[in-house]
Amino acid sequence: MSSTHAARDLDTSRPHSARMYDYYLGGKDHFEVDARAASTVAEAFPSVFLCARENRAFMHRATRVLAREHGIRQWLDIGTGIPTEPNLHQVAQSVAPEARVVYADNDPLVLKYAERLMRSTAQGRTMYIEADVNDPEALLDGPELAQVLDLDRPVALSLNALMHFVTDAQDPYGLVGRLLAALPSGSALALSHGTADFDPSTWHKITDIYTEAGTPVRFRTQDEVARFFDGLELLDPGVSVGHRWRPDDETEARAKDLTDAQVSLWTGVGIKP
Repeated sequence: MSSTHAARDLDTSRPHSARMYDYYLGGKDHFEVDARAASTVAEAFPSVFLCARENRAFMHRATRVLAREHGIRQWLDIGTGIPTEPNLHQVAQSVAPEARVVYADNDPLVLKYAERLMRSTAQGRTMYIEADVNDPEALLDGPELAQVLDLDRPVALSLNALMHFVTDAQDPYGLVGRLLAALPSGSALALSHGTADFDPSTWHKITDIYTEAGTPVRFRTQDEVARFFDGLELLDPGVSVGHRWRPDDETEARAKDLTDAQVSLWTGVGIKP
């Protein structure tokens, strides 16, 4: 699909989760309808901007840990969202310049800005493909993915702030299981997921806002998020609140002023045995 075609497919009549997330991160790739919906979420949960930033920071740390400590050189990032620098490939290639990253999303706006995701090192490779987490086989069997990733070698499956947009009726655990089944031993799952565990009433309001905007959500408990890692070897410290997962110096400095309720994000990384 060309960028021109993608632009025609943009629906600006209703808010979109990826564009709302861009608003939370302080980006400019959203529309007034998205800003209004995101502002409504912020009225109910003023820490949503902090939550989005901590989600991004977890992705950076998880990527560095997998590259440095586990030798991962390939990533499949599904639900990429609108590009925000540093992108995953920039983090991975700062550790291993030969790293290869495939980004996948089904949002036309992400496709429109996909060229931002193509600026790889000379040694590595990046690609953006239009795909949906609800159809793992189409994604994994597509010729585009095979041009970049070797599925006979370990791959890190990156699912950041994605699975809470997959309802129970869509079989979220089955979808993740099918993706992991196609990856060899030594592969990894890095996942972050919104939760109502620390402030149920507020997150019920957020659920209503997204649902009324046409985007059903399912924020899960710690135990429910841990189920995504069944059969994997969880890295310490297990399924943890975002800012508590392997904090670096910068995160530790911020964490002094953070509460779990402000972050409201379960995160974890597991290795496939």
